[in-house]
Amino acid sequence: MTTFAETVESLRWKKFPVLDDGFVCLVDVMGSDAAVVQAARVSYGEGTKRVSDDRTLIRYLMRHRHTTPFEMAELKFLVRVPMDIWRQWIRHRTASVNEYSTRYSVAIDAAHRTAADQWRRQSNGNRQGSQGLLPADLGAELSAEERELQDRAREIYQRRLSLGVAREQARKDLPLSTYTEAYWKIDLHNLLHFLELRLDSSAQWE
Repeated sequence: MTTFAETVESLRWKKFPVLDDGFVCLVDVMGSDAAVVQAARVSYGEGTKRVSDDRTLIRYLMRHRHTTPFEMAELKFLVRVPMDIWRQWIRHRTASVNEYSTRYSVAIDAAHRTAADQWRRQSNGNRQGSQGLLPADLGAELSAEERELQDRAREIYQRRLSLGVAREQARKDLPLSTYTEAYWKIDLHNLLHFLELRLDSSAQWE
């Protein structure tokens, strides 16, 4: 039977693709099931409880939404996502974050591109949501315009750098579709809450 440590090691630094050029990968884990049940029992050490008892307790905590003990476990990820999506992501102010800096380094040369059949209509009933898709022929035009805009913005950015413009200023007209990377560390309780919100049908698809 695979141990917890072996499972973590097999996942560490494994990149799971996101969108067209992004990824999420696990960097580190602090705490395990034992940390959660220890906090739930307010005791020290493993005691005499069996693993099956631990599983039963964890399931009970989840089922009844007693999730504070899950704060005893933390996970650190490296993520690569478009800047517009990252702006939504970090609105969840429950994690420690260190983002790739385009002030110190050249911006990542990649931008999220929308497929012709993935352009969505603005929702009539939700100002911050979408509803249905635009026709694919119109989407093809929009995708072509998107590529043109992104390529031109990158060209201007690279020219500014070549002329000696400071990186902190040269970057200001890059599109929000430009990818960024960040380390994101969060406890298990808040990770589960984050996933519950972002996987909801009303959340932005990306």
